[in-house]
Amino acid sequence: MTLFRVEDWDDAYANGANIAGGDKWPEAWVGPAADFRQLAGRNARLDIAYGQHAREIMDLFLPKETPKGLFVFVHGGFWIRFDKSYWSHLAAGAVAAGWAVAMPSYPLCPEVHVREIAQSIAQAVTLAASQIEGPIRLAGHSAGGHLATRLICGGTGLPEPVLARIDRVMSISGVHDLRPMLRTQLNETIGLDEAETKSESPALLAPVADIPVICWVGANERSEFVRQNALLANVWRGLGLATDAIEEPDRNHFNVIDGLISANSPMGQALFS
Repeated sequence: MTLFRVEDWDDAYANGANIAGGDKWPEAWVGPAADFRQLAGRNARLDIAYGQHAREIMDLFLPKETPKGLFVFVHGGFWIRFDKSYWSHLAAGAVAAGWAVAMPSYPLCPEVHVREIAQSIAQAVTLAASQIEGPIRLAGHSAGGHLATRLICGGTGLPEPVLARIDRVMSISGVHDLRPMLRTQLNETIGLDEAETKSESPALLAPVADIPVICWVGANERSEFVRQNALLANVWRGLGLATDAIEEPDRNHFNVIDGLISANSPMGQALFS
């Protein structure tokens, strides 16, 4: 019998250092995102304020026709880095499929707590929902996967009528149990304590609505992200939710989100079919 334990928690959650050519990200996203915003032209509404904080702004990308509904993408970065400007091109698949896309920035740790970020995202979804009719689908990457799934657990201020419109959620390489973060040097910036890891971990909470949840991860990711992906699908299926856990072959933590660029990719089909 061989038993396994994590010996280096920082390495377990380190993506760039463990991916060949990983140092090209995040810069590799900047150009395609800027190009998409320019090409979107008048179908892009940029820097819409949804709260009082300077970072509580979002971009809204519209299809040419009346939207089928609203897709919200929440970016990652361990709750401590990045903003909406890196990810605009990931709206391409949803827009091509006829969906409006909201991409919010949000306040970052250590200025705010993780629980406050979840509340900010609830505000962003609420404002976007007031402008776009129809069903709402949520997705988030890495820390954004945590935030997207946290949103359907209640306690974030998301209004019931908005929650009732959400009919699909996808967490991409999400961190659903925050307790391992306490063992990392990253937490010196994130600022989690034990109480918050328990109150803000979707895997330790129950969803408050019957919404299908897809947990999607690259098969070549760090084993902790693969474990976290399977964990939420397993736990929430045990609570009666319809869930699926996907490990996409030949994808790592950074290129796994490329599936959002095309409505015809496996990820695009799972979200928008």
